[in-house]
Amino acid sequence: MTATPPTDRPTSWLQDALLYEIYPQSFADSDGDGVGDLRGVLAHLDHLQWLGVDAIWFNPLFASPFRDAGYDVADYLRVAPRYGTNEDLDAVVAAARDRGIHVLLDLVAGHTSDEHEWFQEALRAEDADPAHDRYIWAPERDEPGEEWVPSPGPRRGWYLKNFYDSQPALNFGYRDPDPTKPWQQPVDAPGPQANRQALKDVMRFWFERGVMGFRVDMAFSLVKDDPGYVATTALWRDLRAWLDAEWPDRVIVPEGVEPREPEPPAFHGDFALVIHAMHSSLFDNGGSGRKPWWEPRPPFFDADARGSLDVFLQEWEEHRAHFGDDRPLLLATADHDYARLRVGDRPTEQLPAAFAFLLTWGTTPSVYYGDEIGQRTLVDAPETEGSVCHPGFYDRAACRTPMQWEPGPGAGFSTADPQRFYLPVDTAADRPDVATQAAEETSLLHTVRRLVALRREVAALRVGPSTRVLHRDYPLVYERGGSHVVVVNPARRGYDVVVPEATGARLLLGDGVSADGDRVHVDGFGWAVLETRS
Repeated sequence: MTATPPTDRPTSWLQDALLYEIYPQSFADSDGDGVGDLRGVLAHLDHLQWLGVDAIWFNPLFASPFRDAGYDVADYLRVAPRYGTNEDLDAVVAAARDRGIHVLLDLVAGHTSDEHEWFQEALRAEDADPAHDRYIWAPERDEPGEEWVPSPGPRRGWYLKNFYDSQPALNFGYRDPDPTKPWQQPVDAPGPQANRQALKDVMRFWFERGVMGFRVDMAFSLVKDDPGYVATTALWRDLRAWLDAEWPDRVIVPEGVEPREPEPPAFHGDFALVIHAMHSSLFDNGGSGRKPWWEPRPPFFDADARGSLDVFLQEWEEHRAHFGDDRPLLLATADHDYARLRVGDRPTEQLPAAFAFLLTWGTTPSVYYGDEIGQRTLVDAPETEGSVCHPGFYDRAACRTPMQWEPGPGAGFSTADPQRFYLPVDTAADRPDVATQAAEETSLLHTVRRLVALRREVAALRVGPSTRVLHRDYPLVYERGGSHVVVVNPARRGYDVVVPEATGARLLLGDGVSADGDRVHVDGFGWAVLETRS
């Protein structure tokens, strides 16, 4: 069935936005301690405004012991001292608003740090009533798997974790509790209900300070033993009703893609992460030299033209058929959990074509900090703050290295000795940086800026208007809104293709594409946006 959102819900500003993900430890350091902070972000907001960013998505900024780089929250209502204070975040929110930029925070909904006061209280409760538990406790390890951790006391028993032992899972109940296991609480028990209320309390606290939304980490992991995430999605749908009533201009976006149900969606959009099939079939940001989270395969953006659009197009059509044309689908260049767009042997010459696709297909684009200059994945970056979440797998530190603002030993990231940096900076002689590319009109940075401006100017390139594939092989050719044709060639070799819709079209932006009647020639890594009618 197709879910149609109620017509009285306002169109979300998220549809037309360009998001920009900031990993705060690595963006800009204002105080010379080698770790990025909010004052550093404040100093670089003009760059984001110049680029055309509409919303910043911060990875977790909350107080934390940083055993998982901040995804282990010890206090949802306090900025981590390494980044500054709540007032520093207020200053960033206000200065961003003055520039037309919204701020979204990362809400870690499925677990906390074991240093959170809620968990410390649970440890002290030797004779706790299971119905009131904020976490999931079992009197003994009668459940299989490594996800159970023995209590460090004085409380007896075991607690359920999510990733690391220091990340106890919050209790949102079980969809169908086993009556022989009284510690499995229903979703309406006092403990799960207290956690639901806490989500609202955290959101309200930051909404009142001007934050415009949240990207929700592990959004569909909350209710346990929940096939199809039915009960978890119902939880978020209830929260969405609260948002619509009290904060109608705020947005929530999940980590991942919402289950397709007949009811109206809970979130304001979906997020096709780097590990999601839609994204990996396009870019497969591999090349890390260590085992990835999926079986590597040639993506469509393969310089040797070995990939296919089949997986992406199937997922895209299913998304549109169920949710409708106006449902934002966020598609990122990369993110904090996997390799950057520039990784392995991907040629830098291919990056303009990749951005041309991401900014014209009809998704809501998200740019991972530094991707706008072609910052590379540093596969030799050392494991830092839990960056290897499974032994032998990819080290996420490779994509979390400092932003490269300018030439020089510290890349403009920090005045500290580079040995004290949160992660090492790229030392390659051809390392890209913002200052150098800003001075070069032909740089990737300027290309991205022009594409962002074109997307803002031309409504047919944004979320909503139709997307019709005209040629699904190399090169990819598609029509947007019946008025524009986009040509994207990820391959290093050139092609000639017949595109009747391009007859008489006017070039708006591009490189390496020419047309003679209905015959279009595209050079290797060429791309173009054409207007087919005035």
